[in-house]
Amino acid sequence: MDIFLVILGFALMLVGIIGSFLPILPGPPISWLGILVLHLTSVVPKDYWILGSTLAVALVIWVLDYIIPIIGAKKFGGTKAGMIGTAVGLVLGIIIPIPGGIIIGPFVGALVGELTTKVDQKTALKAAFGSFLGFLTGTFLKFVVSILFLVLYISITWDYKEELFTFIN
Repeated sequence: MDIFLVILGFALMLVGIIGSFLPILPGPPISWLGILVLHLTSVVPKDYWILGSTLAVALVIWVLDYIIPIIGAKKFGGTKAGMIGTAVGLVLGIIIPIPGGIIIGPFVGALVGELTTKVDQKTALKAAFGSFLGFLTGTFLKFVVSILFLVLYISITWDYKEELFTFIN
């Protein structure tokens, strides 16, 4: 059962990393679930300090992921349409197989979203840049936290490798 939990936890870590880039998946909270599952094994002792502090970090990053793009958009004069355009552009950038689609898609989406509400192209471009910058900042934070959670997961697994993988010997 422990090996199943280790594999499940690792899968959650990978989904969390992918979720750092996809707006539909909350990356760090899913990665945190991987750490929780690892602590549910019979080998790894429950460390409530690690579980609590990583949960707090995951939740703070999850909330910031909604706040940072708003700040970026507002700072550059963006609207909700620009932020929606950013999300739609990201999804299209992932689906449509063009080089750099994951970067170009959100920017073009933000620009199109802003152009639907603004008459001045210069203002729309500036606001699209703000929405895009906020998106990139949030994505970077989610990715860094998810990678740090993966490093923690691997470290804990490595510390208990003999007990977790005794059937291999």
